[in-house]
This record gives sequence, C-alpha cells and structure tokens, in this order.
Amino acid sequence: MTLYEDWTAIPPEARGAAVALGNFDGVHLGHRHLLRSLHAARPDLPLGAVTFEPHPREFFRPQDPPLRLMLPEIRARILQEQGAQRVFQLRFDADFSHLSPDAFVESVLDRALGVKHVACGPDFAFGHRRAGSIAYLGHKLETLGIGLTIVPPLTDIGGPFSSSRIRRLLQEGYPERAAEELGRPWFIAGGVAHGDKRGRLLGFPTANIPLGRHIEPARGVYAVTIRHPDGRVTQGVANIGRRPTINDGQESRLEVHIFDVNEDLYGQTLEVSLHKLLREERRFEGLDALKAQIAEDAASARIVLSTLS
Repeated sequence: MTLYEDWTAIPPEARGAAVALGNFDGVHLGHRHLLRSLHAARPDLPLGAVTFEPHPREFFRPQDPPLRLMLPEIRARILQEQGAQRVFQLRFDADFSHLSPDAFVESVLDRALGVKHVACGPDFAFGHRRAGSIAYLGHKLETLGIGLTIVPPLTDIGGPFSSSRIRRLLQEGYPERAAEELGRPWFIAGGVAHGDKRGRLLGFPTANIPLGRHIEPARGVYAVTIRHPDGRVTQGVANIGRRPTINDGQESRLEVHIFDVNEDLYGQTLEVSLHKLLREERRFEGLDALKAQIAEDAASARIVLSTLS
C-alpha cells in the first residue's frame, strides 16, 4: 500500500485506480463491505480509498471533544489489510472545504487522482456545504468516462453499521459489542509517557498513554490486551479516567498495568485493545482501598482474558 497525502502531486503510477470514498474512521464491517463491493465491480483495477484528514467534523468544530476511533496512520494500515493498494488521504483545510462539487470531481478525482471507477454509499455528499448529491456525482462521472458503484449500507437488526454507532457503544461501555461491528477489538494507540509513578508505589506499575485525538470511551477499568512494537501481545488491566481517588486534576488518560512484564516501555508505541468494562470509575476512601480494588480488578481481568481464543 502507498499513502498519498498531497492530491496536487500524485505520481503517474498512482493513477488509474478504483477508489472508495469516505472518512473510514474505524474501518468497520460496513467499510469492508464497501471495499469488497468495489473490488467485485472492478477486479481489473487497483483498489484504493479516498479519505480526508482531519475528519471534516474536527475541522468545522474544533471545540468539540475528540471523536476519532483511530489515528490516520492506523487507518491507512487497516485499509491496507483490507486490500487497499493506494490510500489517498486528502488534506481537509479551508481551501478544500470550499471546493465546489464540480471542482471535487473534475480537479480532484479526475485530473489529480486519475481514478477510473468510484464507489460510495447512497448518503455520500461532497463539495462546499455538502452540495453534491449522489445523482449529481453519477451524472458528472459519466461525462468523464468514470464508473460509479453505489453500495447499499451493510445492516443488522440495529440498522446500518456506522462509525457513530460504534462511538456510542464505546461511550456506553460496551467494547465487546463495538468489536463485533469493527471486526476486531477497538484499540488506543499511543506512546508511553512518564507519569507520577504512583502505580509503582501501589505495587501495580502502569504504562501511561494519553488519549490524544481518540474518542474517550466510558470511564472505568477494562480487561485489555497490548500489542508491542515487536509484535508481542500481552495481557493487562487498564483504567481510563481522571483518577478521582488521587484527584490530580489532570485530563483523562489511559493507564495500563501489563501482567508479567517488567521492562522499560517509555517512548514505545503500544496498541491497547479494550475487551470488557469491569467496573465504572469511582473514588475510594484512600490508597489502601484503591490498592485492594486494583488487585481485584487484575484478577477479574485475568479471568476475562483467559476466555479469549
């Protein structure tokens, strides 16, 4: 897979792809369905994805809390795992947001990217103020000799699979249900930062990872697995929240106690997958009570994780 971030400087060898359009936050089962449908429609063409960075909502509403299910570099990797040979990550800035529907199709898709076929969902809208409709897209692409496949959304009893639905599940404390819709456990990726070392004093040293641009799931304690840079997968227990017992006033963060690992992790990038919410965040009377609860949480997490295949 090759990642292209400057749509004004696409090399000739990247042209001629069949591309799926969307934000692809999470690369969930609905997104996979879109990619598979596009490949089935045009198996003769290289498979690609056109996405945007930052997410348009982040651009228009920067004051809102972070909403990302995954960071852009993770999105590109997962798209590759789903067969995308080319990922066009278009910079969504003020100039791009003012492109007319005509300019998006003619200047970006046709002249800059040189796409041969396009796939999207029936609700895809584009151009300044989302003025471009599916009907317009189909007409405009046809005049340029570019094919279009409109892919109905993948649905279940709860309706269409969507990134917003997965975000709600995580915020409500159901990472296992989010995993069913993602096709894999949801994880937070980030570098291990220095903390106050209080976990070590309690007998449960932790790796501290800022949530950054990730959506904040329900605050509490989770059974987790951890993927290390060398490919190892370990198990642990994690807290997401503001540590009300210590009451340090800091923003929410992810603190992971990794079972049976004693090594320097500072500066390493870990991927922490949430499997089950064990309990909600709460305040304890003192550090002794907190230490006893952490021991219980660790034991509960080991039981949950022992059932993973």
